[in-house]
Amino acid sequence: MQREEKQLDMLLEAVLNRLNDLKHSIGVMIHRLETEYETINWPTFLDNFALISSHLTGLMKILSSEIGTPLRNLTVLPLMLTPERDEALLQLTEGRVPIFSHDLAPDYLRTKPDPGAESRQAAHEAKANNLTVEASMKQVAQYNKVISHVWDIISKAKEDWENESSTRPGIQQTSSMADTQALVAAVGLGNGLTAPVGPPTGAGVMIPPAIRQGSPMSAVSPSGNAPMGKMPSGIKTNIKSANQVHPYR
Repeated sequence: MQREEKQLDMLLEAVLNRLNDLKHSIGVMIHRLETEYETINWPTFLDNFALISSHLTGLMKILSSEIGTPLRNLTVLPLMLTPERDEALLQLTEGRVPIFSHDLAPDYLRTKPDPGAESRQAAHEAKANNLTVEASMKQVAQYNKVISHVWDIISKAKEDWENESSTRPGIQQTSSMADTQALVAAVGLGNGLTAPVGPPTGAGVMIPPAIRQGSPMSAVSPSGNAPMGKMPSGIKTNIKSANQVHPYR
């Protein structure tokens, strides 16, 4: 009895080690698909898939070996069922199984497909067994015809896309480096800008539009005196002379 238990422990340890390797390989492959989907190539994907396949093959060899008592002859029974959250079980299953209750135990310990799925599978197998050779060959021919048609459509679309890519010109230029440099020089250094007509202003001082040359407000200076750069008009001179002639009224 002790010898059988020891062999069973060795078998379970080997199965757990292989399962851990399989889980690690699947995790690495999923991580690469999520993070390296733009750079991963087909040979690398096939290498990862081959590694997963080798782990599955090794696991099947261990399960089919005659080391100790075959696992199919053993029965797994739950030691405790509770509807409460089990932290130890949650940690043991890496957060996958928080509760081991009466409703969930049959699904967790099931070694055969669901009865509904098993009945549907049996119906499909019976239908396939009752199919004649001529009918099966006819269906295969129809499937091949459909696949060939889809393949032709995909091939034609690929050729059109390659031809369009080869004849398509390069990326059209939407900017000019010379114009950009001229604009930067004009804004930063004032190159190419015409000096404003009128009295000189300080270097780098911009003249507001209200007092530029030719605007309606350019006839009045900021201080309210006579316009800058112009002599007083004759009308104002006559009014001033009249005030001098008649100082008292």
